[in-house]
Amino acid sequence: MSYNSWKQTLITQQIDGTALASSTTQTSLLPGAAKFNLPANLLAIGTKFQIIAGGRMGTVVTTPGTFTFEVKFGSVVVFTSGAISLAVVAQTNAAWKLEIELVCRAIGASTTANMFGIGEFSSRTVIGSPTNAVGGVGSIILPDTSPTVGTGFDSTVSNVVDLFGTWSVSNAANTIRCDTFELVLCN
Repeated sequence: MSYNSWKQTLITQQIDGTALASSTTQTSLLPGAAKFNLPANLLAIGTKFQIIAGGRMGTVVTTPGTFTFEVKFGSVVVFTSGAISLAVVAQTNAAWKLEIELVCRAIGASTTANMFGIGEFSSRTVIGSPTNAVGGVGSIILPDTSPTVGTGFDSTVSNVVDLFGTWSVSNAANTIRCDTFELVLCN
């Protein structure tokens, strides 16, 4: 028996985001026009989203620290990558790509709704990546620990979908910019 399914792009990023550097504050990586207003009561149990994002990233030599991606619905973190360990070899404008799948596990008011997420991050900035002269790009499954459902949120109200980033070390060389973002509804 066939299963009718389709994918619908809900929003794409039209312009580059603002670079996030010299900060340890959780900050949106998206320009305002790339944030999607998820309508109230759109979700059903099993609703699936795919997030595909990419851009450029730089890291300071020796002590870059870690970087964390988070997806928020409104003010609630529904997915976290956890702290991604970064290579100690300095990088400048290294390409990165992030793919996240989110599946709705529960719906409802207050903090009843939740999403389960898993993803993959690829970049030369990932610890264990070969140097430019050797070639290749490192990749890590997210989170790098046991995946869990995100924090509960209210699916009966509209929520803005946003992608955030946080550096653990504030340094001008630790910089990331989101140049492309797509939110896809998979049914």
